[in-house]
Amino acid sequence: MNVHKLLDTSPFFDIVKYSEHSNYSKDNVAFSGAPQKHPYDKNKIILVADPFSTHTIFYEFKLNDIAHVDELSSLVSESGESLKMVKLWVKKGTIGLRYEPFLVADAMKGFHGGDAKS
Repeated sequence: MNVHKLLDTSPFFDIVKYSEHSNYSKDNVAFSGAPQKHPYDKNKIILVADPFSTHTIFYEFKLNDIAHVDELSSLVSESGESLKMVKLWVKKGTIGLRYEPFLVADAMKGFHGGDAKS
């Protein structure tokens, strides 16, 4: 699925925006990236850490676990595509998912200390 199709110009969910005068680092952890609607769960959000990279990481969080949102500068690709970037302040102690692409052949070496035998 094309990540750019998930961009939406509607208001950014029902999350309270980050206030520049507040400090959320005591009870929350910051994650930065391009926010995307979850493909099938309206109570979750996908955050693409480095959207124009060939090796990016995706984070998935429940909306209820996000304490605040800080808008960052938008990113623009070489082809002129623009993506909104945010910093999400996620409550410490909650569960998030991290998706990271990898080449299966390389991963097998790392997990088994050598070539995988079939």
